Amino acid sequence: MGAGAGTSGRARSVDLREDIPHSARMYDYYLGGKDNYAADREAAEQALAVFPHLRTYAGQNRAFLHRAVRYLAAEAGVRQFVDVGTGIPTSPNLHEIAQGVAPDARIVYVDNDPIVLVHARALLTGTPQGRTVYVDADLRRPDEMIAVPEFAATLDPARPIALSLIAILHFFPDADRPADIVARLCERLPAGSFLVVSHGTAELAPQAAARVAEVYNGRGIPFQTRDRAEVTALLPAGWELVEPGVEVLHRWRPDPGSDPDLISDADISAYALIARKS
Repeated sequence: MGAGAGTSGRARSVDLREDIPHSARMYDYYLGGKDNYAADREAAEQALAVFPHLRTYAGQNRAFLHRAVRYLAAEAGVRQFVDVGTGIPTSPNLHEIAQGVAPDARIVYVDNDPIVLVHARALLTGTPQGRTVYVDADLRRPDEMIAVPEFAATLDPARPIALSLIAILHFFPDADRPADIVARLCERLPAGSFLVVSHGTAELAPQAAARVAEVYNGRGIPFQTRDRAEVTALLPAGWELVEPGVEVLHRWRPDPGSDPDLISDADISAYALIARKS
């Protein structure tokens, strides 16, 4: 960990509840990681039984994050990133991509999952020129999250900030008013900032997606898919979509030489977008 790194947030004991499946650990299992327990693997296998392509989705979701960060750092010139719903570290992490393009990039990771807190130190190995911090905070309380001192110490509110909400909003049912949460976060960002979102959908494989949602909800993990219009509606007023707009995530600006047609849209069943604050 470099001198410019640190952790923060509400002090609390870490109870991993190994007997209850956890969305971050299930995602880690899809990616082939080892930071998961029997309950996570059992629930993940239930989901894989009804939608065998979840591992493909998870890999493509990571690939979209990498492309998005490279675009923001290299083409859009962004030097400040906030990644909410960080999840269990899987290298290369966001800061490694961003600081690989711009060593002076500054990153705030945010999560409130106990398993992520345990692994937070792995997120804090940034460059000496930049800064990486981890904040233990809850997306449902955005005002409290932004009030954590590390935000002011790490980010310049006068310069554009990229807010990353990767594969997190589908864990917020409508009753949680996710559009309001996004709006409260985005209203704090200066003009020229960006929002990055990926989100599960049932439009492309309705029956399989419905069964996956049943597995998650049945194991105590709220999960709600949304169609293209509903994902678009999560954007606050004054934010403009970056081309190609809301797209199936493996088709959002694929890497040169890759062929997105090799993967079925139904096998991904998730949308991706980047929007800019005008």
